[in-house]
Amino acid sequence: MGLGRLLRGAAVAAAVTAAVRAAADRQLPGGPERWTRTNHRGEPISLLEGPAVAAGLAAGALAGGQGRGRAAGLVATAGAGAFGLVDDLAEDTTTRTKGLRGHLGALAEGRLTTGGLKVLGIGATSLVAAAVGTRRTGSSSRWVGDVVVNGALIAGTANLLNLLDLRPGRALKASAALATVPVGGSLAAAGTGAVLGAGAAAWPRDLGESDMLGDGGANALGALLGTRLALGLPRPLRLAALAGVVGLTLASEKVSFSKVIAETPWLKAVDDLGRR
Repeated sequence: MGLGRLLRGAAVAAAVTAAVRAAADRQLPGGPERWTRTNHRGEPISLLEGPAVAAGLAAGALAGGQGRGRAAGLVATAGAGAFGLVDDLAEDTTTRTKGLRGHLGALAEGRLTTGGLKVLGIGATSLVAAAVGTRRTGSSSRWVGDVVVNGALIAGTANLLNLLDLRPGRALKASAALATVPVGGSLAAAGTGAVLGAGAAAWPRDLGESDMLGDGGANALGALLGTRLALGLPRPLRLAALAGVVGLTLASEKVSFSKVIAETPWLKAVDDLGRR
């Protein structure tokens, strides 16, 4: 049963990702300029991979998941993908508001940036997904505590994956590794399949440096992975996972992940794998 759900999730996610990306080429909403950015080499790159991957992930979770996990995965992935895409397309590039601390600081000053809207939106949809997917065991206060932890893990993982989308293939490789972490729950197999299927469909363009995930794709990947962990790990491991996500997020405000990877031989070898 688990293998069947994994394969179904992977097949549907790959097919939908490829179909949405091909359709976007035929009828590009808003014209190419709206979807083109500059990559780390200073070359033009398309953001169209992001909504294609988000659509594939949502479809894969829906097709392969079951019960609460299916609904929670759909809500988390769709919410993170939508708010990430808003930030991709509507961000004010004339200001220098960067990082989680920067956007939260702007909110504290009464300014709502697109990044701040994304933080609030993904936080809200992550909590909704957690409430949908978290079973009621024990007292109401215990359930509320689990929902808060699970929602924070979903939102935090969505943000963390986005922090890795700075080089071709990096976020896809990290998400594939996280998708194979053994967990239980109703989204375990489908989540793995959806992440691997959507990633496989996006791989050639991403590694070929014609496409990038952007916030829409990376946040959606992280949200589905976070939901998979939140619904599939026992409480002590969920708390440990949340602590790890928070720690890495805080570290990213001080340390460049790209620099750490470049200075660590085995990480650099994995990071460079498949690039031109």
